[in-house]
Amino acid sequence: MVFTMTQRLKTAAAIVLGMHDALVSLTGMIGGLTFALADRRMIILSAVIASVAAGLSMAASCYLAEKTNENPNALRTGAMTGIAYLGTCAFLILPFFVVPNTHTALVMSFVMAVLIIFGCNWCIGHARGRRWGRHALEMLIICAGVSIVSFAIGEVAKYALGVMI
Repeated sequence: MVFTMTQRLKTAAAIVLGMHDALVSLTGMIGGLTFALADRRMIILSAVIASVAAGLSMAASCYLAEKTNENPNALRTGAMTGIAYLGTCAFLILPFFVVPNTHTALVMSFVMAVLIIFGCNWCIGHARGRRWGRHALEMLIICAGVSIVSFAIGEVAKYALGVMI
């Protein structure tokens, strides 16, 4: 099956949507979990459950949005968003499976997030024949900003609710 340029751009947008949402939500979550929980297995369990639930939600939401816009490829677009979300989450959680020290695993996960951002933007920029560095930097700043705010909210909530695990 041959896809038009518009269909390819929608697919690229769906992949970026899933990937970026996973980067933002999961980096903030695993950062908070790493400092809140001492047990690496609990961090992995929480991250996997959240990733699967959010990935399926992203796929369904994208599908429904595309279906509302009468996109004939709504199912494909939704699936690509969900796959990108779950794939990104798998890479972000992987260090926790491999490295016993949770803080080292967290740093590795953040490095993985940066590599994913630059790699994805390089691929899209290369495919479109455009510069990619500025867009990658913008995505990195947005991802880092949202993750920091999420982590800070988690820390404030932890102390405000008196939750010490």
